[in-house]
Amino acid sequence: MKLFVGLGNPGAEHAMNRHNIGFMALDRIAADHGFAPWRARFQGLLSEGRLGSEKVLLLKPQTYMNLSGQSVGEALRFFKLDAPDVTVFHDELDLAPARLRLKHGGGHAGHNGLRSIDAHIGPHYTRVRMGIGHPGHKDRVAGYVLQNFAKADADWLEDLLTGLSEGAADLAEGADAKFQNAVALRLFPPRPSTGEKGPAKKPAAAEKPGDAKPEAPKPIPADPRPAAPAEDTRSPLQRLADKFR
Repeated sequence: MKLFVGLGNPGAEHAMNRHNIGFMALDRIAADHGFAPWRARFQGLLSEGRLGSEKVLLLKPQTYMNLSGQSVGEALRFFKLDAPDVTVFHDELDLAPARLRLKHGGGHAGHNGLRSIDAHIGPHYTRVRMGIGHPGHKDRVAGYVLQNFAKADADWLEDLLTGLSEGAADLAEGADAKFQNAVALRLFPPRPSTGEKGPAKKPAAAEKPGDAKPEAPKPIPADPRPAAPAEDTRSPLQRLADKFR
């Protein structure tokens, strides 16, 4: 059994915040893979289903970001799971928009949701880091992450969530490379090739005994009509003189 955790803040006013991209990822996985309806458990919202061969629990803590670890810790203890069974989906300031990285263990890098989870279950869980870009100065970070995604982000955000969902079974089964490839194919599809080469000409087959030979061209029959007389180029004086010869 695996536990997928999406980080965000509860409430409709935060639904499209950059900080809520973790919630968005789990909502897309649940919808696309036929998970059970969300129900309130462990200070969060829980849904259950299967991804590939794995039973997977989806958890969206409703404690607000800074206390996410309380919800995750309760669920982990109830289902008797270990930290390596947990995968956390979260926003990442240090990655450009439309970029994704998978990381096993490590520090929280100042992310308050990860900081809280570390305090409750330790750092040995997997993180799906989804880039949202950086506002340029640390004093602008708090306001930036609590702002909604811009309209210009809609296309890449949709591609990212679609790729996450398409690769979710690979992620649950531990096929990290396949998961990341599924996301990359959505975000950066291969360009169609240009200038297709035509089929190579086949060499003429060697003639074999019994092969039919092409007929020789038939001669064009002579025109039965009398030929037109040649043009008389003599001068009138010459024609008159010739009559008397």
